Amino acid sequence: MDLNFIQAAVLGVVEGLTEFLPVSSTGHLTIAEKLLGLKIDAPAVTAYTALIQVPAILATFLYFGRKIIRLLTAWVRGLTHAEARTEHDYTLAWAVIVGSVPVGIVGFLGKSLIEGALRSLWVVAFALILWSGVMWLAERRHDQLESSGRIRGEGDITVKDGLVLGIAQCISLIPGVSRSGTTISAGLFQGLSRVVATELSFFMAIPALTAAGLYETLKSRHDLAGLGVGPIVVGMVVSFVVAYASIAWLLRFVATNSLRSFVTYRVVLGAAVVVALAAGWISAT
Repeated sequence: MDLNFIQAAVLGVVEGLTEFLPVSSTGHLTIAEKLLGLKIDAPAVTAYTALIQVPAILATFLYFGRKIIRLLTAWVRGLTHAEARTEHDYTLAWAVIVGSVPVGIVGFLGKSLIEGALRSLWVVAFALILWSGVMWLAERRHDQLESSGRIRGEGDITVKDGLVLGIAQCISLIPGVSRSGTTISAGLFQGLSRVVATELSFFMAIPALTAAGLYETLKSRHDLAGLGVGPIVVGMVVSFVVAYASIAWLLRFVATNSLRSFVTYRVVLGAAVVVALAAGWISAT
């Protein structure tokens, strides 16, 4: 399969822009690949989709570098020093670790289904619409808690919160649902502030997406080789730059805005895909 520079750059933009927004990067990549004339279930396309997630995760490392090092240091110290276990960074680190386990297990066990039957635009369209309802309910729950002064900050995060977000993250393996959409929504249901829920979502993305990207790269390296080094590099660079900008923008956005605008966007996009599929303008796979 050939991948030209324009296609690679477009997919890099889509990945970087949507990986951390609650709109589903996999769903948007599937739609973009279809519109670009690529076969969405081809091994090389699936591998490239996973590969360009890696630079997006590197952007997370760069943006939150100091905090990640702080949490990692607290976790290592806590393993050997009892007093270090009383620090909240130790608890927060465990919340991220525990929350990263479920999606790894479910992703491994359901890999064939995720890369097979679920790689359909029908699935993407309905997932975009249906999960929007959950996001709306999460925002409603957040508003209720906020009005009663029961919103929790970073210092209130527990390991249980990490587990709840981690279980919710498993649902995002369905294309169109959105990894950040599930984790942020779960955080809001748990009573976390939008900014804290969003940051925790970013941290939990690191193990899952890094593992998935590296695994797919190694497994499908021969398929990727056929795409050409140039387009791959372009796509990865574009993904990194756009993802970094998206992280910075989203954190500023959720500090003063709800997720309801994303809900509207998801419903409109999902409905548009349903219409296009029903009219026969595009095929599902």
